[in-house]
Amino acid sequence: MSLFSTGETQNPDWIQAHRSISLLLNGLGYNPVGNIFSRCAPYSLEGEFNSILRQSGRKCRFNGRSRRRNVCLIRRDIAGFESWRKVKEHLVQEQEQLRQECVHLQSRLNAVLNECQKEREEKLLLREQLWQTGTELQQQAEFCSGLGSAACSLLWSCSAREDTVSHWLADGKLQAFLAVTAQTLEIFVKSLDEEVKTQVEDHNCQEHQFVLALARTITNIAAVTCGQDFLSNSAYNLLDTLMNLLGRMNPGVFPRLKVLMLMAVYNVSISVKGLKHITENPALLPLIWKMLDEGDWEVCLHSLRLLQSVEEVLLLLGSSLLDPNLQACVSKLTSSMQVSLRLTAQQTLEDLQALQQAADAGRPVLTLSDNFLM
Repeated sequence: MSLFSTGETQNPDWIQAHRSISLLLNGLGYNPVGNIFSRCAPYSLEGEFNSILRQSGRKCRFNGRSRRRNVCLIRRDIAGFESWRKVKEHLVQEQEQLRQECVHLQSRLNAVLNECQKEREEKLLLREQLWQTGTELQQQAEFCSGLGSAACSLLWSCSAREDTVSHWLADGKLQAFLAVTAQTLEIFVKSLDEEVKTQVEDHNCQEHQFVLALARTITNIAAVTCGQDFLSNSAYNLLDTLMNLLGRMNPGVFPRLKVLMLMAVYNVSISVKGLKHITENPALLPLIWKMLDEGDWEVCLHSLRLLQSVEEVLLLLGSSLLDPNLQACVSKLTSSMQVSLRLTAQQTLEDLQALQQAADAGRPVLTLSDNFLM
């Protein structure tokens, strides 16, 4: 009995599988020859089949692992895509929100730009109006200064006559005029502290001529008896203003105005009531002392004359009139090159020395002074 017949009789299922494998091998181009293959066919075909099965299993396992890895990668990519999609949706929402905010800010910016443009145009218009108003005010100030200078020059000329001053007093308008004069002098002296260019007298300046004409008019009113009485009784505030302004003005500033105000105070001191009011002012002697240190000789001259007018009353009031420093200050003026100043200083020094002797002896010394008319 052959191997194939024995196997066919004993195991027909195996034979059927062998035939199937043979057909498969023949299809793959494998053609066994000889009896050796025939004798060993059952064993060789089974091993070959097992080898093929193992190779197929390894390939399947490799493919399975590859597919699992691919599935993991795909799942990871899908998860990343989902997260990216969510991030993209969030970014789209933020972008839309930012776009809306940009549109809102752009609209606000346009509104603000429109308002700025309107304000710029309004400012330009206001600046032009301000410039025009300033020009008009300057023209009006120059006109008022010129008119005031001319009017006060006429008043100054008229005030030189005593009957004119009496007529002014009878008319009842002198009180208002003196109040305006005091206010004008205060404003002008305040401007002297703020502007350096106005501290020097300018003969071509209408404002300076206006102020000087006012001061000359006051001096002339104080030079007549009725004017002295009026200033002592009803316009003593003007006297306080004049002395206050003299104390506020710096040395060397507008000496001509100082001279006129000193002359006005001196003229009022001729009156008994005026002398009483002036000497009751505690700032009088420090004011005179300050004026004596002035560099202008006319200011020093009229300060000495005012001192001569009030020295006896000041001594009675117990002031420091006999201070050696004051006598030394007056003594310096006795060497002045100006004759009138030198003579007045010598006379004042003699009066102070006489007052000193009288004070030591306990007896009064009387002096006389004349009033000034501008």
